Amino acid sequence: MSKYLVVFAQAHQEFRVPELESVAQLNNFKISLSDEPEERDPSRPFMIIELESENHVRLLAKRCILIKSIYEFYGRGSTYEELHIRNRAKRQMWERYIPETSFKFIVAAYNHKIPQHRQKEVVESFAYMGFMGKIDMKTPEITLGCFEEYATRNGQTRERHEGDGDFLQVYFGRLIEEGTARPLVQLFDVKKRSYFGNTSMEAEISLLMANQTLACSGKLIYDPFMGTGSMAYPVAYFGAQVMGSDIDGRQMRGKQTTPGVFRAASQYGVTPRIIDICTFDVTNNPWRCGGLFDAIVTDPPYGVRAGAKRLGRKKELDADRLALYHEHRTNPRPDDSPYIPPTRPYELSDLAVDLVLLARYLLKPGGRLVFFLPTVTDQYEEVDIYTMLCDGMEVIANSLQDFGSWGRRLVTIHKVTSELYPPPDFSIRDPEMKDETQRVPAHRHFREKYFQGFKKTEEVEAANLSHLL
Repeated sequence: MSKYLVVFAQAHQEFRVPELESVAQLNNFKISLSDEPEERDPSRPFMIIELESENHVRLLAKRCILIKSIYEFYGRGSTYEELHIRNRAKRQMWERYIPETSFKFIVAAYNHKIPQHRQKEVVESFAYMGFMGKIDMKTPEITLGCFEEYATRNGQTRERHEGDGDFLQVYFGRLIEEGTARPLVQLFDVKKRSYFGNTSMEAEISLLMANQTLACSGKLIYDPFMGTGSMAYPVAYFGAQVMGSDIDGRQMRGKQTTPGVFRAASQYGVTPRIIDICTFDVTNNPWRCGGLFDAIVTDPPYGVRAGAKRLGRKKELDADRLALYHEHRTNPRPDDSPYIPPTRPYELSDLAVDLVLLARYLLKPGGRLVFFLPTVTDQYEEVDIYTMLCDGMEVIANSLQDFGSWGRRLVTIHKVTSELYPPPDFSIRDPEMKDETQRVPAHRHFREKYFQGFKKTEEVEAANLSHLL
């Protein structure tokens, strides 16, 4: 396997490695990362990976949203002297370009600007390579890149635009492929979409979620909390067929004759891949057989802008209101308005458990459940993710989007069993739920914690205690 240098975009650090591994799995090739924690640290802007061929490099660059470019790796060092020693040792990799190949040099740094005089000095330090071809800054046959990685100083991030050479590492290599998936972030920009809502997922995150589902032609993917369809469009764009549902059909339909989800889908040319949208409560769903879907992807409502709901009432009706309710159900309304069933709040930790159970029932063996789970930063522990698991389901990725006092985690769960399970009964908590620590997960009562500034009140503490009991 050959080594390659990945240059990442300055966004979503914890999502980088899961995306690399997912795209590699999607295209059926192996990707090797360093065993050293420092080398595979996702917070660093550069990462060295090992692949079997340049074709695999191009597949990654074509699909990964967080990749800016990938270079054939020639060497690195903590100083240029060290880099040049290692680059000379790799002469067999670049000497074939010496005679007549047109070329250009790029000298850059992550989050820093290198002065032109230093760029010139760096380029001239590679004179020993002896390139005889034409210098072509527009359409060169090869591009050689030199990247300086700057660290923090005294615990403080160094000021930008220094580029003084006081770097942590410097990397050097030949450009193989620019990241061609990054423009999709602008294509799916929510502000440019014909139909969206105040809870619509931003484009970059929805694309990352689509990659976690391994979306491609021939796959069937389901969103049980579809809303305005933010997950559906990138998944369908990558070739998958999409099915969506929501307890409130108005979110999917909008106010025009043509449902809003289909209007937005037509904007991206993926309307034929949206099979249908249905209105129902996932805890009272119409699915009569399991093993239907290759993946389930969703962003469940967790109460910041809109809380999760399920069918039912907060309080039982008295005799008079119950009689009125039955009268409305049996007699047509004079204004012909649709009947909207009553709903009650759906606690987030219960929703997460039910979602995993639903996924175990509906996914094919090897299928994936991809969803966001909000957590309180100071209260979160790794075990929280495992409190929602059941037999046959395994966590393979858990990436944080940090908002300070709280964050949301993109959780990817893999169905590892081929056993057939009956439809889950959402009226009771499954006794198979793994709760070995008896810990209250940090996402329980998240909505209350959010609006109370994440300070536990006596009511929340009492609710948590009753949950344990």
